[in-house]
Formats: sequence, C-alpha cells, structure tokens
Amino acid sequence: MSELVFFSGTMDCGKSTLALQIGHNRSARGLQGVIFTRDDRAGEGRLSSRLGLVTDAVEADEGMDLYAYLVDHLSQGGRADYVIVDEAQFLAPEQIDQLARIVDDLDLDVFAFGITTDFRTHLFPGSRRLIELADRIESLQVEALCWCGARATHNARTVGGEMVVEGAQVVVGDVNHAMGQVGYEVLCRRHHLRRMTSATAHAGALSPDVLPVSADTPG
Repeated sequence: MSELVFFSGTMDCGKSTLALQIGHNRSARGLQGVIFTRDDRAGEGRLSSRLGLVTDAVEADEGMDLYAYLVDHLSQGGRADYVIVDEAQFLAPEQIDQLARIVDDLDLDVFAFGITTDFRTHLFPGSRRLIELADRIESLQVEALCWCGARATHNARTVGGEMVVEGAQVVVGDVNHAMGQVGYEVLCRRHHLRRMTSATAHAGALSPDVLPVSADTPG
C-alpha cells in the first residue's frame, strides 16, 4: 500500500539530506520520482542539503495543484514511481490534501519533509495538515543541538544574532548566515523561552579577566 509519510524535525537535523538519499536509493533501483520543493535556500527549483548536495526539483508555487501536475505529467508519457516533497511546511493545507490524493488515487508513495513549528513555536499550516493526514510520521533521528549542548527542539529567527519573535511566518534564511542578516538558530526549549541565542549568551558571559590583587593591598 502506498503511503503519505511526513519526516519532521527542527532545522539542521538532516531532512533535505534524507530526501536526497531516498531519491538516490530509488533511482539506483531504476525508479523515477518527481521532486517538489518550496523556497529552498539554493533558489527556485532546487533541493539542497547543507552538506553540499543539490538536485533539480519542481517549485511548488503558491496555488499550484500538485495532483493535477502529476496527472498531466503521467498523461504526457512521463514516469513517476514516487514523490518527494521538501520544505513541505511551506505548502498550503489544500496542497497537502493534493498529496494525500496522489497516494490514494495514483497509488504513489509520497515522502514529505519539513519542520513542524515556526520561530514562534506555532505550527505551520502545511505541517499541521500533514500531521492530520499522514499515514506515518517519522521524527528525524539526527538530533540538532542547541549552543548549550542540549537537544534542540525549537527554531529561532535571529537578526544580528538576537532572537526576534515578530514578523511574517515565512522568511527564507538559513542557520549559516552573515551577522546582521535574517538567520535561524536551533535552540533547546529553555533557551528559546529565554530568547538566548549563542551570540547573546556569549555577549552576556562574564569576562574571564580579573583585576590583579597586590600583596601589598591593605586587608
């Protein structure tokens, strides 16, 4: 039976790498897939991993009917043995419904990859719908780490190293970014609630220097 599988986790836990690996393993067995993505860090129509791997993909624009795209692809003689969707959290709920229809009507496995919550700890609409509809939900086994060494469970948006909690839900950025730019950092719940990023923690640390004390100083 074909399945809709949702692979979820925080940023920096290897979702895109696993998506690329699943595609590679199936192509090595002679299977052909259709890859969708949305707002990838490498640009439109690309699926990329922070390890440097990248492949071409179909940009799932806002309003695009993914089911109709697959039907058209197949009716024109194209082949599709499975579907991979990266950055699935950015899809609209109705597009997630279309993924479920691809599984049920076209009998294709759909592997969706995405983060569950945004920088405010709120569910993305696409992720919420995947949780509601997926046949199976898999948590990524590669644990991202907070700057303190604890398991990272939350995504934080930063500007100049400082965490921000206001703004549009979707702003494309990465965990690797220049200071001053909009970026992202994964944090444990404790430091996310305290809005303490690696930069602000470093800035607030006590100086390692101490004042010299002379032996002649009166007691």
